[in-house]
Amino acid sequence: MKTTESPVARMMVFAAALLFLGALLTGGFIAAAMTGQIAADPRMAVASHMNALLGALVLIAVAWSLRFVRYGEAGQLRLAYAFIVANYANWIITALKATLHVSGVGITESMPNNAIFVSLNALVVVPSLAAAG
Repeated sequence: MKTTESPVARMMVFAAALLFLGALLTGGFIAAAMTGQIAADPRMAVASHMNALLGALVLIAVAWSLRFVRYGEAGQLRLAYAFIVANYANWIITALKATLHVSGVGITESMPNNAIFVSLNALVVVPSLAAAG
């Protein structure tokens, strides 16, 4: 039995492949952080790498599951973009956190920390909750 995937599912798999490539390239960022070639927190660099790897898997899983939802193409696109934005932002913002040496888990007196906190909530948490809901 041959199944034809929707264009949205194909788009999500392509986005997952690019995110996976980004995860692999983040390995160089980790190495540079660990050897002191760049001023970045190596543990957060590894977290960025893992966020991209796991995000790619989430995108593939959602793309596969689209066949089971009753959304039209517009609804599937909204769902896809919410997951894509959240996973790419999680990867990029975590890499930025590594270079800024901030946690970004709450409002403090540090402006870079607060910018990361707001970015994480606006681009990762809210889209993830909306997509999962």
